[in-house]
Amino acid sequence: MSDFIERFGLWSADQQVQARELLARLDSGEVDVVRFAWADQHGILRGKTLVTEAARGAFKRGVNLTTTLLAKDTSHRTVFPVFTSGGGFDLPGLQGGADFVIVPDPGTFRMLPWAPRTAWVQCDAYMKDGQRCPFDTRRILQRAVEQVHAQGLSFVAGLEVEFHVFKLDEPAMRLADSGQPGEPPKVSLLTHGHQYLTELRYDSVDPLMELLRDQLMALGLPLQSLEIEFGPSQFELVFGPTRDMMPADTMVLLRSAIKQICRRHGYHATFMCRPRIPNVMSSGWHLHQSLCHQADGRNAFVPEQDGASLSPLGLHYLAGLKVHACGSAALASPTLNGYRRYRPFSLAPDRAIWAHDNRGAMLRVLGAVGDSASRIENRIGEPTANPYLYLASQLYSGLHGMAERLDPGPSADAPYETPAEQLPRTLGDALNALKADRWLCAQFGQGFVDYYCHIKQAEIARFNLEVSEWEQREYFDMF
Repeated sequence: MSDFIERFGLWSADQQVQARELLARLDSGEVDVVRFAWADQHGILRGKTLVTEAARGAFKRGVNLTTTLLAKDTSHRTVFPVFTSGGGFDLPGLQGGADFVIVPDPGTFRMLPWAPRTAWVQCDAYMKDGQRCPFDTRRILQRAVEQVHAQGLSFVAGLEVEFHVFKLDEPAMRLADSGQPGEPPKVSLLTHGHQYLTELRYDSVDPLMELLRDQLMALGLPLQSLEIEFGPSQFELVFGPTRDMMPADTMVLLRSAIKQICRRHGYHATFMCRPRIPNVMSSGWHLHQSLCHQADGRNAFVPEQDGASLSPLGLHYLAGLKVHACGSAALASPTLNGYRRYRPFSLAPDRAIWAHDNRGAMLRVLGAVGDSASRIENRIGEPTANPYLYLASQLYSGLHGMAERLDPGPSADAPYETPAEQLPRTLGDALNALKADRWLCAQFGQGFVDYYCHIKQAEIARFNLEVSEWEQREYFDMF
């Protein structure tokens, strides 16, 4: 019997060639172990590390993982009854903690510069019958990209990612610190903050910046700039535009890489939107996006008339993003903590509007006649978002605007005063907006939306059971 990948024809001709080249590299002796990584429903990398001899087999058969990984919330608790009939998923093959298979994508293979003689490859999830796992979020984005390609276009996106890095003082590894989740580490600041883009602040953390720059560029990521952000110990990295799946693949690898690199050198990096530290500034993930013509690479959003912000196609796409802003919020900002960022006059959006070159608007449009970089910057996202779901929400929304030739309306030059639909203020409100968005439910699949909302509702339920420090301070003495 043929091996799993060959039996079900899971690789393209290009991937078969790439796989043969990779096996030759494994035979050369330069690699000791290969990490087979799969991005789960939260965009967190999971998988197994195989020694070289076993890795050769994984490039034929894939790697087995337990289906309980599909049932985890952000505390790594299993929130579906996996050992009941149907396993809570109502899908064959997902009950009882059975296996699914992650299949390496040979085009993602690379050496990890911070881990000696260690290779890494990203995988896609399949069921045992060779069908794509219905909850594989990378496949959801691939479907959206295929719809764009069918129109002779490609998706183009550049990433602006804010995050915090602290000095790691105490990793909180005492026996009593364990849990689900465990105690967070004790940290201290690298910068006091509030000196945005100052050279002195940058120079004071140059060892960290040099470390990240060297390692991320060695990974082949399209890094353009490293910046001191406004908040204490807050930073921003900007990555150049790439096409189709690459922006999401970059973000998944980027987050994991930064956390690993920093931990190895005595730092703690977090992409949590709003850490609980004094004078904190929230972190966002600003997504710059456009479409280009596949035939010649021309930007399809460049306006042709003076005074226009975007081309007619770009305006329709923009209108789709605006119409589905509330429905896509739970995919762009998937944590309870992320909704603490949306507040007026905070450089974070609070309503579904667009404006020409205005950072207070959710959709900041940058376009002009002859400007090949004409694009839309969506400022709704937080850096914890699953990149495949966030980008898919953008593409499906934009495609709807294009199909219906929607009009985005006028630019909102006073973004915190313009009457407009308010963005969800809580994760629960965002989930309700997603479930009410018929277009997004149809594109993502109602089964996936129900699955995703079930996991997020489990997180909300756990949060509501906790007594917060605010409640203790407010009521414990007074009443």
